[in-house]
Amino acid sequence: MTYEQQLEAIKQYSYSKMHQDSTGHNFDHIQRVINMVQKILKTEDADPSITLAAAYLHDVADDKLVADPAKLEADMKEFLHGIDFTDEQVAEVLFITHNISFSKSLSKNPPKLSLAGQIVQDADRLDAIGAIGITRAIYYGGANSETIYDPRIAPRQTMNKSEYRNLANETIINHFYEKLLKLTDMMNTPTAKLIAQKRHQYMLDFLDEFKAEWNTEK
Repeated sequence: MTYEQQLEAIKQYSYSKMHQDSTGHNFDHIQRVINMVQKILKTEDADPSITLAAAYLHDVADDKLVADPAKLEADMKEFLHGIDFTDEQVAEVLFITHNISFSKSLSKNPPKLSLAGQIVQDADRLDAIGAIGITRAIYYGGANSETIYDPRIAPRQTMNKSEYRNLANETIINHFYEKLLKLTDMMNTPTAKLIAQKRHQYMLDFLDEFKAEWNTEK
């Protein structure tokens, strides 16, 4: 199987798993991540076959989206072997998809990603900030019946993974302070760091306007 055939098969597999998502992680998100990965790859020397495969598959077994992530990871492994990925390629792709999430950074010893993993992580995080990031945060919060905002609830300063995933203690607006506004300083590549600056400022402007309107100052 050629590289082009492999990539098309991975794309179709990703679409089959993600196109019905209703939390802001559907195939539109996947395609934006792919587009950003391709942009970053123009300035970074990473293996495109690993990077693009991981980008297409990064949400398939995300434990905040699926009930049985281990089963989905096993399915991905079987699928990748079926399109002639080597054991080493499969292991690297699955390591990336298993370890790029923000929740992994909350552990005492966060995983160290390869350059391919760092690129996918940057692309995924860029889609979590800026105008699209704002929209996705609200969309995800609505899908999980989160409170929009409560000024009596302060953003959490320190969290482990289980605390972070406890949405009962979060509001949509607090999510910006608990995660999204932290992502710019967590970007890995120069390209992502540059793009993140504008998107970060857009979120700050949005939060200022939101709170002004909330408090009827305008």
